[in-house]
Amino acid sequence: MNFPENIRYTSEHEWIRVEGNEAYVGITDYAQSELGEIVFIDVPTLGEIVAQGGVFGSVEAVKTVSDLNMPVSGEVLAINEALDAQPELVNNDPYGEGWIIRISVKDASELDKLMDAAAYQASL
Repeated sequence: MNFPENIRYTSEHEWIRVEGNEAYVGITDYAQSELGEIVFIDVPTLGEIVAQGGVFGSVEAVKTVSDLNMPVSGEVLAINEALDAQPELVNNDPYGEGWIIRISVKDASELDKLMDAAAYQASL
């Protein structure tokens, strides 16, 4: 399992990497391995403001569908369009090419409620 130090983690297995006032969001290496082969990502919230913990979409694997929960409140600015043709990017590179959405962070203090890499790893 991979646990990058430069991101924060949720107990629902999403990650967030902040870059200025924006951030990338995806699911963790652990989550993708538990889900198995990912076949579809559905994010109907482009342009919407989603509260911390709110559902911003879903990920469909061969045997299950799981909700995607927002790590911090923010507006969904972009969806990773590469996932339309290659949803397996989430399996192959969950912290890089497999990012799911880019958001504008509404309240940076909400990041303090998330886990660092060591805490996330210990929670598994």
